[in-house]
Amino acid sequence: MNFLFSCFSRQREQEPWKEIEDEARNIEELPSWHSSEENFLMMEAFEWYVPHDGRHWQRLQLALRDLKEIGIDNLLLPPGCKAMNPSGNGYDIYDLFDLGEFDQKGSVATKWGTKEDLIGLAKMAQVLDMGILWDAVLNHKAGADHSEKCLAVTVEPEDRNIDLTKPQEINAWVGFDFPGRGEKYSRMKYHWQHFNAIDYNSLDKKKAIYKIFAPGKDWAKDVSTENGNYDYLMFANLDHSNPEVRQDILDWVEWIGNQLPLSGMRLDAVKHYSSGFQKTLVDRIRQTVGKDWFIVSEFWSGKIQELKKYMEQVDYKVHLFDAPLCNRLSDISQTRGADLRLIFDKTLVDYKPEHAVTFVMNHDTQPSQALEAPVAPFFKPIAYALILLRKQGQPCIFYGDLYGITAGGKRSPPEPPSCNGRLPALTLARKLYAYGEQRDYFSRKNCIGFVRYGNARHPWGMACVLSNGPRTKKKMFVGKKHAKEKWTDVLELYPTASHVIQTHVTIDSKGYGVFPVSGMSVSVWVNAKAAGRDRFEKHL
Repeated sequence: MNFLFSCFSRQREQEPWKEIEDEARNIEELPSWHSSEENFLMMEAFEWYVPHDGRHWQRLQLALRDLKEIGIDNLLLPPGCKAMNPSGNGYDIYDLFDLGEFDQKGSVATKWGTKEDLIGLAKMAQVLDMGILWDAVLNHKAGADHSEKCLAVTVEPEDRNIDLTKPQEINAWVGFDFPGRGEKYSRMKYHWQHFNAIDYNSLDKKKAIYKIFAPGKDWAKDVSTENGNYDYLMFANLDHSNPEVRQDILDWVEWIGNQLPLSGMRLDAVKHYSSGFQKTLVDRIRQTVGKDWFIVSEFWSGKIQELKKYMEQVDYKVHLFDAPLCNRLSDISQTRGADLRLIFDKTLVDYKPEHAVTFVMNHDTQPSQALEAPVAPFFKPIAYALILLRKQGQPCIFYGDLYGITAGGKRSPPEPPSCNGRLPALTLARKLYAYGEQRDYFSRKNCIGFVRYGNARHPWGMACVLSNGPRTKKKMFVGKKHAKEKWTDVLELYPTASHVIQTHVTIDSKGYGVFPVSGMSVSVWVNAKAAGRDRFEKHL
């Protein structure tokens, strides 16, 4: 199977999900992604520079069966609400209630496609028993329809609790009428009182952080204390203490849950708006449209103490992206001779593995983005093996690592798929063999390993060896029941003769194997006769 964009260049036929409906019904029904019996795997289903041609929902539709085949069963979609311009990725959000249905901000479709295309993608996913998660941008609005005069004070950017001026009149772009949509789905219109900050005063054409001044209006107190108070992030900042704002967002959650068959939600930029309101939001989801929704928050901080504090504030009602692990993977990959034994030190997956969503790269950390966290190419397979094949954490792979990254200008040239194109083999190994108890072999600084022992439904087990040093071997116990079995590497990162160490490992009578790994690489060993081994031939 070719995972490059060739699978996206097929001519789209009308309502393609209907063509596979009968076929999909014949697929063995799998437990839901919340089941402890089956590993589920999420993919962030875009990268920042995906072409803004309005066909991304269509591309994903065409890819679903291939993604299902390699063990990906949940897609985290990009923000699909109408942005301030047709090429916007959705974080510059204009209208929550426009999913590519109304002629607003220069187009009907969003960058990703029309609402009709989105519904088609969701229907196909539902037929294939795949989940869809929505990226909810609830902190701000952008692309106002008109400006309004209000009072505001400018604040110190590095300490937003310090006012630099007295209250002054400004002209702020905070009027949202949604003329293309009218009052369909929501009658709410936004004005200055629904926001607490803006970044531009059109009276004097100056940029600054303007905190809107009115009785009872202030920053939210239950946000990150970075920069004194990190309520303000960008554009027109929503005031979540305003009852009308709160109600409109709560209404929207119910609305989108009824528009699309969602299985979860990503909450964007949670360090920038009230954690108390987030608890209310999650409770509303659970009570109405998403009792079993998987909800994951994005709180970007490399400091585990800040993540702990946030989780306590929201009463552990959500999962959380493991930003400290992402940073650590980047740092270790670029440090010669780094100690692999410390890879999980001070990470969320070490502190609260049941709440940690682990990842290697995402749209914020990819090349040229503000939170860029480069991972050396040789280390990508090691990093993915660590998040995909271990017991702890819930992994999420990145679209840009599976398909490659589109050129984004001089600072961001195109990049090929990571892991020498073997990421599908790692995701399939997770789906088939990464089950049961785990034993770690973390005794050597530059070579670590672990064994998964399987369970009743997935009895085969697996052994993984990782090295950021020279070619080496590691002796590990896989169980006496495997004595005399021949195990081979499902990954075969370097299939050329110059890299081959040995083609198989024979388990001894005591249940031990001596498993080799190439230098600066990873190997994943499984019984050569294990169920599903033939499926790897498609991905090598």
